[in-house]
Amino acid sequence: MIRILSFTKEIHLYLVVIFVLLLAFLSIVPISTSVSDKSELMKLISGIEDPLINVNDLAFLLATHDFDAMPKGDYVEVHLDKTIYKLVPNGPYPGLANVTIEC
Repeated sequence: MIRILSFTKEIHLYLVVIFVLLLAFLSIVPISTSVSDKSELMKLISGIEDPLINVNDLAFLLATHDFDAMPKGDYVEVHLDKTIYKLVPNGPYPGLANVTIEC
């Protein structure tokens, strides 16, 4: 009987150690593994063509792909790596938008 209790305590100790290690690992690994950068932005807007896309649709598309995008009048402002990009929907031309750097 004592041997069974000792074995049970040992299993509980292993489970606690595994749980603590799992919590430590999860605190180190970011929740969202997608990191948005300029190359991903360019790949997204050049890989799709939609001549009817408007500013709100473009901002929504970018936001759903984890970009910090806000519609501003006739363009979308994207904040990325301390740089602000201005994306203007380009209608029938290839890609979704023309990109310029604001600052």
